[in-house]
Amino acid sequence: MQVFHLTSKIIITCSNRLSPYLQQEITELGFTPVRVFKTGVELKGTLADCIKLNLNLRCASQVLFSVKEFTAYNADDLYKTLIDFEWEDIIPADGYFSISSNVDNETINNSLYANVKVKDAIVDRFRDRTGLRPNSGPELDKTVIHLYWKESVAEIFIDTSGETLSKHGYRKIPGKAPMLEALAAATLLATKWDRKSPFINPMCGSSTLAIEAALLATNRRPGLYRSNYAFMHVAGFAIEMYQQQRQRLDEVIKVVPGLTIIATDISEDAINISKINAGAAGVADLIEFAVGDFETTRIPEDQSGVIYFNPEYGDRLGVAAALEITYGRMGDFLKKKCKGYFGYIFTGNLELAKKIGLKPSRRIEFYTSKIDCRLFEYELYAGTKRVAP
Repeated sequence: MQVFHLTSKIIITCSNRLSPYLQQEITELGFTPVRVFKTGVELKGTLADCIKLNLNLRCASQVLFSVKEFTAYNADDLYKTLIDFEWEDIIPADGYFSISSNVDNETINNSLYANVKVKDAIVDRFRDRTGLRPNSGPELDKTVIHLYWKESVAEIFIDTSGETLSKHGYRKIPGKAPMLEALAAATLLATKWDRKSPFINPMCGSSTLAIEAALLATNRRPGLYRSNYAFMHVAGFAIEMYQQQRQRLDEVIKVVPGLTIIATDISEDAINISKINAGAAGVADLIEFAVGDFETTRIPEDQSGVIYFNPEYGDRLGVAAALEITYGRMGDFLKKKCKGYFGYIFTGNLELAKKIGLKPSRRIEFYTSKIDCRLFEYELYAGTKRVAP
């Protein structure tokens, strides 16, 4: 079995509610999705396709390549099937592998037990065939095997990503409560920003949104910031497969004349962190940083663009009460100083959102961690009317 020559099912996973934006990315890369579900997209392709997907996708978590689907009622069934599988065609004998899983089977009360049975089958197969065995452990920086097991249906994948793709690799200092890079990218894809007009990010924190906006506008892909993927440690991998796709990333970077991206925060520390992260991403010269209250943010006049706030949610009662004033001020700022723009406010506190005092044109659903969130869109044309909370 020469796994790099196979065509099989590819499952690209993502955080809940990101799949519409992941589907958009996949389609733009020239692939045709077979199925879209809440936490992922399915398509057909090769491991070479998985390399392209890993390097280019902004909203994804893992790229999984299916190598075997079978019936397993219990752990013994799992082991008996997998000890006969040709693991030597996937895992180098002198390599290192790890197991991840998604298990929902009534005979298994701890998914780690299922992981151990997969590991045992792999090790015993190698010992029987070669007298040797690869090392194994929890690290995801070499070959990664993923088990999906629901009821009696089991499927084995090569996890071609390893470490999650949802972190894009440039954020050297996270700052306070940062938005995950994949989520930030998805919310930008959900806006009406044209990637040419001004993008303004008051209350920027560590500037994940502003940096992702600069990456999106200039077509800089996540693969620019990462040099190790699990697919590199699959038997039969040729470095030329990766180098070709990696070179392409440099070739598609765009220059956007007059691009204006502004990020401001009242915290000088936050701006310093932002500059470090933007420098690591190679876009520091594309972002105008400033320290100050959001009401002092420069808004380019006689233009249309996007103003994007990601304020605190106030998960503690006293904090939430104090934030009511801030949310009201954001609404006033959008109404009075941002005419002609689209305003966006991302929040996980739907009660606080009522204090904004503007009628949203769209309420786009997202999750951050386990918090039910909304990205509120406001059309800030002349004559916007304030509404009662």
